[in-house]
Amino acid sequence: MKTLPLDGVKVVDLSRVLAGPHCSMVLGDLGAQIIKVERAGSGDDTRGWGPPFAPDGESAYFLSTNRNKLSLAADFKLADDVALLKVLIAEADIVIENFLPGILARYGLDAELLLARNPRLVWCTISGFGPHSSRPGYDFVVQAESGWMAITGEPAGEPIKAGVALVDLIAGKDAAIAILGALAGRNHLITAADRRIHVTLRESALAALANVAQNALVSGRDAGRWGNAHANLVPYQLFAAADRPFVLAVGADPQWPLAARALGLDDLAADPALATNAGRLAQRDRVVAAIATAVAQRSAATWIEVLERVGIPCGLVRGVQEALQQAVQDGSASSRTGIAPQGHGRVRYEPPRLDEHGELIRNHHWSAFHHVPILPTRLA
Repeated sequence: MKTLPLDGVKVVDLSRVLAGPHCSMVLGDLGAQIIKVERAGSGDDTRGWGPPFAPDGESAYFLSTNRNKLSLAADFKLADDVALLKVLIAEADIVIENFLPGILARYGLDAELLLARNPRLVWCTISGFGPHSSRPGYDFVVQAESGWMAITGEPAGEPIKAGVALVDLIAGKDAAIAILGALAGRNHLITAADRRIHVTLRESALAALANVAQNALVSGRDAGRWGNAHANLVPYQLFAAADRPFVLAVGADPQWPLAARALGLDDLAADPALATNAGRLAQRDRVVAAIATAVAQRSAATWIEVLERVGIPCGLVRGVQEALQQAVQDGSASSRTGIAPQGHGRVRYEPPRLDEHGELIRNHHWSAFHHVPILPTRLA
């Protein structure tokens, strides 16, 4: 079987809910051995976040972010369980956790002490607001406080959160990137402090504002809500065709005359005042109104065909089931293991039942992975 990039890397995942588990799943997809440590009795909070639930009782939410892991249920109040975790961490390459400050140390799992004992260990803490804050980190709260909700929704409407917990997902990927960087430079990370990573939902969310943040920094003005339009580009928004909505995304000036002519707007294509994006931005209402009138006459599929023929970015607004249809048909999406990883990742284990591998891990520690069969490629 083909070796994966992180083959042999050992990860103790003490996190729960989404950001931390998503981070560890990314590493697991790349071949790392992930031991997911869960609360004895109830497990990860997301095991109960449903419906929908799979036939075996697992929530779809849990299944979405916990493949490629073995599960160990542990009670931090039990000395034997804490001792087991210390043994696992002593051999681990990475620990991921999202506990509030001081909680793990209270149970004898002190990051600084364990980093000192294992000179190859990288320890990543994911929190809402940083190592000195006791505020719990929830995606919804951070979307509100980071400015995301203020820029999402219709201009005259109320602030709206993203439809997916994107702050958690971005923070999880930020954590994975930071961990991979630490692994790549581990031989140069001499002190325990060098191997200590802190990722916060707030900082990930602020960084992900990208051009919106830069607009505010450069202009000195607050950002507003643009609905399905774009603050900096025209035309770059949703339009209603005769049968269903589609999006048109003109992101470069050479695309504009091609798009305008394809839409039958030769007069706009020939207007030198609209040749640059700045010019179109200044006449946003005129451009958008003309396009809206034109596209309402024919079906979205017709416009997609016409626009794509001249290389203009556009697309139908699809429902989730419609968007997933091709992935389900070609086997790259599964009700058990989710959407297949990109790049060199691979699905090797289905998301585990609570403490499914507890006895194996207690008896064999990291060698437990030798006793768990890997999914055949065709079923992954």
